[in-house]
Amino acid sequence: MNENIASQIRDRVNDIYRKESRSIFATLIRLIGDFDLAEEAMHEAFTVAIKQWLRDGIPANPKAWLVSVGRFKAIDTIRRRTRFDASLAELAQNFDTCDTSGKEDADEDVEDDRLRLIFTCCHPSLSREAQVALTLREVCGLTTEEIASAFLITPPTLAQRIVRAKAKIRDARIPYQVPEIAELPDRIDTMLQTIYLVFNEGYAASSGESLTRTDLSEEAIRLGRLVVELLPDAEAIGLLALMLMQESRRTARTSLTGDLILLEDQDRSLWNQAYIAEGRALVRQALSSSQFGSYTIQAAIAAVHSEATSAEATDWAQIVALYDLLMRAEPSPVVDLNRAVAVAMRDGFLAGLQRIDSILSNGDLADYHLAHAAKADLCRRLGRNSQARESYQRALALVKQEPERRFLEKRLQELS
Repeated sequence: MNENIASQIRDRVNDIYRKESRSIFATLIRLIGDFDLAEEAMHEAFTVAIKQWLRDGIPANPKAWLVSVGRFKAIDTIRRRTRFDASLAELAQNFDTCDTSGKEDADEDVEDDRLRLIFTCCHPSLSREAQVALTLREVCGLTTEEIASAFLITPPTLAQRIVRAKAKIRDARIPYQVPEIAELPDRIDTMLQTIYLVFNEGYAASSGESLTRTDLSEEAIRLGRLVVELLPDAEAIGLLALMLMQESRRTARTSLTGDLILLEDQDRSLWNQAYIAEGRALVRQALSSSQFGSYTIQAAIAAVHSEATSAEATDWAQIVALYDLLMRAEPSPVVDLNRAVAVAMRDGFLAGLQRIDSILSNGDLADYHLAHAAKADLCRRLGRNSQARESYQRALALVKQEPERRFLEKRLQELS
């Protein structure tokens, strides 16, 4: 085979893996009923694809081909292992009696296996921590290290949490399905929290060379749309609005060299106006309900930013008022920190600095690099260079994201 064609096929396999692997994995879980076996089968299918597609060419429907091969690989594995593990006999019997033609089952209610999977991972019999960790790992494919970094725990601890959650699903026979309509409201909160954590990891990666991970934020928005379609809950609508409003700024948030650009310095002509328009409409829809919560309020804050032509022209009084509302709905030190920054823009840098000092003195955000970076910025603006340097250095000691690190180092150099 021509080496150029072979290279194109390998690139195509890699592209399919990047874009479709979690969807293929979710479908294999539905067909196989086991997380680890589905993961193993998926990887075997991609291994076969590289060899067979180089020989025979890429099939018309690569995703369906991979699902079919993965399922047959799982069948072979189960039958092979039943010789040594009697507990797999029932699963093997199920495969013997099922249709193995490769034709996918239709679903009259929800056609997306990832939505089924996220409901399984967010089952109320699992702890909240396990629900979120398992969804990030299995639905979105984040590594154990990435999730552990987001949770501020060690990778071995996180890995054990995921192992226990899988065992719970298996032993309790938690169904791989979308709940009945009557059960949905009780399950929606965890789902929304999980989707937003996925989005945040894509919008501002917890560590690494890149500020963002487009695949994760796009997946979170896609999942958000599916949830809204399934259950038009006010907070689900508010979360989708929030993600769209934040994602609209992606292109303007980094330079061509990958360096961080703050909101006040962004070229607002680069903001995605289609996302903004859709987000604003969703905010209005969510606010029209009396059941909206923190996601909708955050989306409203983002909407105020989207209406301003510059940081100076922003209605900071309205933003502070919305943060006051958010503090009542979901009080947290991080919300208080964001409110302090808005206060600085409304009432002056000194007022904001005093509030941040009060937050840091409580110790809640002592290890949160953005709190020290915010203090450093206000000290810099006030001409308190010594305090600014100290806070920038503290932020640098805590930051794990390379573009943010470069930004903080640049600020320190400017002070010198």
